[in-house]
Amino acid sequence: MLQGNLSRVTEFMLAGLTDKPELQLPLFFFFLGIYVVTVVGNLSMITLIQFSSHLHTPMYFFLSSLSFIDLCHSTVITPKMLVNFVTVKNIISYPECMTQLYFFLVFGIAECHMLAAMAYDRYAAICNPLLYNVMMSYQICTWIIFGVYSMALTGVTTHTLCMLRVHFCKADVINHYFCDLFPLLELSCSDTFINEVVVLCFSAFNIFIPTLTILSSYVFIIASILRIKSTEGRSKAFSTCSSHISAVAVFFGSLTFMYLQPSSVSSMDQGKVSSVFYTIVVPMMNPLIYSLRNKDVKVALNKFLEQKFFLQKD
Repeated sequence: MLQGNLSRVTEFMLAGLTDKPELQLPLFFFFLGIYVVTVVGNLSMITLIQFSSHLHTPMYFFLSSLSFIDLCHSTVITPKMLVNFVTVKNIISYPECMTQLYFFLVFGIAECHMLAAMAYDRYAAICNPLLYNVMMSYQICTWIIFGVYSMALTGVTTHTLCMLRVHFCKADVINHYFCDLFPLLELSCSDTFINEVVVLCFSAFNIFIPTLTILSSYVFIIASILRIKSTEGRSKAFSTCSSHISAVAVFFGSLTFMYLQPSSVSSMDQGKVSSVFYTIVVPMMNPLIYSLRNKDVKVALNKFLEQKFFLQKD
């Protein structure tokens, strides 16, 4: 009997965002539109930075990396969710589920630390402008990117190895629209104490450390801005940070709500809404709030389009 109970699950069923049939098609087109904007926006941002020498600076180097992370993060989640809106049974195999979980965590953790790296870049630019080229040289920026992905891969490998030891022998319906940690742990019939401790510890590290870096950077940034005598100078300095602050608030706020509470007191329905923000909405918003409101990007975009237009005319 025990042997039968511990038989391995080969597939799961995703509950999705809603179980109301009349909402499936409208939600499909709504999230399809968001995904198209996400792909076009982030690919355009990467292409523009790559081909515009005017944007070959540390700030846009990090922004290009963030766009790549957002594009991948959304692609790991959204296409499968769109398929689930138009199918009767939302089936996902065990290997596919673990793969989705792995890459979701890789790009999620990487985004946390990339936002912290971008905050440090703004600190260096505003608080130490004379040393900026030394503090944010190409070699240092490359090492920062390497560190971001190293921390992401370390964390996600630990999470995945812990998840592979879990036995799933209860119901096979995941109360979510993708394979996430807590919804999967709810299906376990083995002890998940170690998994929950690992989740809380790594979540605390990957949220609190970047948050501390961001807050520390902005404390020094605000102090420097307040020392600027001209109103125009203050406004210009603050404008380079306002978009970053907005994205950080949405991303880390939704992450904290989802992961920094015990699974016994968290609601999966509330978690779904929170997850929509950092898996779907934030990847769409970042190209808009970081680039379209940015004067340098607008100038580079106009030059890029003019060059393409003249080439076509010739």
